[in-house]
Amino acid sequence: MKCENCGVNNATTHIKKVINGVVTEQYLCQSCYAKKGYGANSLAGMLASVFGDTTNEFLSPTAKKCDECGCTFSDIVNFGKVGCSKCYETFYDELLPYLKRIHSSITHVGKIPNRAPLSILDTKNELETLRSRLNDAVLKEEFEVAAELRDKIREIERKEDENE
Repeated sequence: MKCENCGVNNATTHIKKVINGVVTEQYLCQSCYAKKGYGANSLAGMLASVFGDTTNEFLSPTAKKCDECGCTFSDIVNFGKVGCSKCYETFYDELLPYLKRIHSSITHVGKIPNRAPLSILDTKNELETLRSRLNDAVLKEEFEVAAELRDKIREIERKEDENE
């Protein structure tokens, strides 16, 4: 199949876009792919195509840097990797919208390994039970019970935060 842009070279890349339910497909050669601004292995290119070009504001020499590893937000976007655990704190406001868009949530709801300490499993199960009971209490308009359950949940979450 020939490139739909230049019509000369063989198409090596298939691009499929869905915008407001309208599907468009394009077959491009490597050179037209690069000319259109799609980064070959660049997360920046992917993010720009999905979310619009929002990275220019982070490219200035005065951009915020991580105290731990010296990484800037533009480094994270360009390499597709966060430099260190401190970067999540440093760039929290910048990363949050991307994480929400990509994962639909910023709270980990995955599985807990079987080899995890029982205290982690017990705490997770207890929190789920308390939250369920809290929802039931609110639906039944038992607000005093709901307040007690809310306080228990907050206490458990506070203890978890201290342990991390």
